[in-house]
Amino acid sequence: MSVPTNRAKRAFKYRFYPTDVQAAELSRTFGCVRKVYNMALAARTAAWARQERVNYNQTSALLTAWKKTEELAYLNEVSSVPLQQALRHLQVAFANFFGKRAKYPRFKSRKKSRKSAEYTTSGFRFRAGELTLAKMSEPLAIVWSRPLPEGSQPSTVTVSLDAAGRWFVSMLCEDPGVWPLTATDAAVGVDVGLDHLLTLSTGEKIANPRHERRDRARLALAQRRLAKKAKGDGANRAKARQKVAKIHAKIADRRRDTLHKLSSRLVHENQVVVIEDLAVRTMLKNHTLARAISDAAWAQFRTMLEYKATWYGRELVAVDRWFPSSKLCSACGTLQNKMPLHVRTWTCDCGTTHDRDVNAAKNLLAAGLAVSVCGAGVRPQRSTPGGRSAVKQKTPRREP
Repeated sequence: MSVPTNRAKRAFKYRFYPTDVQAAELSRTFGCVRKVYNMALAARTAAWARQERVNYNQTSALLTAWKKTEELAYLNEVSSVPLQQALRHLQVAFANFFGKRAKYPRFKSRKKSRKSAEYTTSGFRFRAGELTLAKMSEPLAIVWSRPLPEGSQPSTVTVSLDAAGRWFVSMLCEDPGVWPLTATDAAVGVDVGLDHLLTLSTGEKIANPRHERRDRARLALAQRRLAKKAKGDGANRAKARQKVAKIHAKIADRRRDTLHKLSSRLVHENQVVVIEDLAVRTMLKNHTLARAISDAAWAQFRTMLEYKATWYGRELVAVDRWFPSSKLCSACGTLQNKMPLHVRTWTCDCGTTHDRDVNAAKNLLAAGLAVSVCGAGVRPQRSTPGGRSAVKQKTPRREP
């Protein structure tokens, strides 16, 4: 058997506990990264107003000039690698904007923006299982919850601090375990919902854990206490804010764990997975269901299915959101005129009694298999309104 030559890259995220000196150094780095990003964005915006184009190389030259000024001399106190990476991230943001894949880049906020710094190989040392960042004399105290792939070396390290005060380090490595699985004839249609998180075309229903509802009382209490604190940068308000953030973090961790397990199971068991191309952002405008839809995290679930299907050589098919999966009889193909949300079971004129969600999953599977066999086209960009009647997520295959 030949050895794979094109391995997938995968990020491994760990929690770590910095010393006071390391925490202070990283906090300074976060601030400098934010400063450089905002200054470069302002420079590019001003140049654009003058009908000039500024690229990464020019912003890199600006960074060198900024470091030589007395006002910005403190930029020399931190590693230059995260600062250069901030300029590269800005370049990517502009590329996405001009490619109509994203909105115009926004300035980073000291309070609201994610606190992170990215280091490439020249900005860290990884030896004998110890990671030491530039400008630091001691390695980070990482909690190795799982080992890195054997023999792999991180190509990029990202350090971050979340709103709950937890420090994380993410290492990007080649993972030899990510490789197309053995092909199978199994296929499944997946209908997402609120009463049941997932309903499969096999008839299986997966309960909705409702992670946010479990902690809703604790969260509401913490939020009320936060609202009573005097606004500003006081210590008491900061503690109350962090307590709210910790509850949100626990909810998000449980939700993410559930979605990872479900998406991995579906991708490993089936060659073709068919889902519905839902407009989740539009659905969130329904204030009655917005909280429940957010808690279900359908968009996050789809994202996981997409990249895992690419990893393991599976096929993900997204059927158009206007496809009448609930109103169509999966037995005879008769289309019902109306199907209100409160109707959970119904009987077709052909005599078949349907469970609404199971019937929808079966119809999605049938439509998705037609796309997979006939090749009805590729999945459009998510920003495309309407989309096509049936679309396919193409998965690149790597030869062993």
